[in-house]
Amino acid sequence: MKYLYRTYQLLVAAPILVLATVLTALVTIVGCTVGSAHFWGYYPPMLWSRLMCWVMLLPVHVEGREYLHERTSYVFVANHQGPYDIFLVYGFLGRNFKWMMKKALGRLPLIGSACRSAGHIMVDKSGPKGVQHTYEQGRRVLRGGTSLVVFPEGARTFTGHMGVFRRGAFMLADELGLPVVPVTIDGSFDVLKRQQGVSFLTWHPLRMIIHKPLEPEGKGADNVSRLMQQSYDTIMQALPTKYQGYVENPDQ
Repeated sequence: MKYLYRTYQLLVAAPILVLATVLTALVTIVGCTVGSAHFWGYYPPMLWSRLMCWVMLLPVHVEGREYLHERTSYVFVANHQGPYDIFLVYGFLGRNFKWMMKKALGRLPLIGSACRSAGHIMVDKSGPKGVQHTYEQGRRVLRGGTSLVVFPEGARTFTGHMGVFRRGAFMLADELGLPVVPVTIDGSFDVLKRQQGVSFLTWHPLRMIIHKPLEPEGKGADNVSRLMQQSYDTIMQALPTKYQGYVENPDQ
């Protein structure tokens, strides 16, 4: 069965998904240039992300969308298991949002241009001015029900276990008085481990749990620490037992 699935990936799935990726990037760039980035920066990539899961025959299970209110902006924070985290969140979260992503991703051919056109936030850590610019972008994005999605670990796991969380997303939520929504992703690491690099996928179900929003309590360092710790604990507890517990990530 493993070799049959690999043959399918090579001969059927790969050509479809390469073509879909190029077309989605072009549609996003052109659509955001001549129309609304709110629409074109979300719906074409959302459909592309679903296709990435469907064509690879990966079943997706989502829990917790009922906790979200349509017109509320949220800061979603999720663990980062692997590349399929992106497709799972983009395709199945069910919310119009912007990513907070590494600036280096904006230099990828076509995809980087599409991300910049869509208005995703490129994290600039070059100095205080870069960090301040990142925060200003976040303030502009989090309006009118648009949300933000962040991987607070900052890097994919090597082991399936979570690393430490960084404070940036929680500080932004604190400053703007927004709820933080922990999101547990499970299965992405089993589909494609980081050590594999560019490789065949392993068939495995994907699961995303959207937890109850954590409302702000006051403002300042105590609120930031509480939001960060509660988010970490909530995500951790929903992971399978084999991936629970902190393991140092050398890439963080």
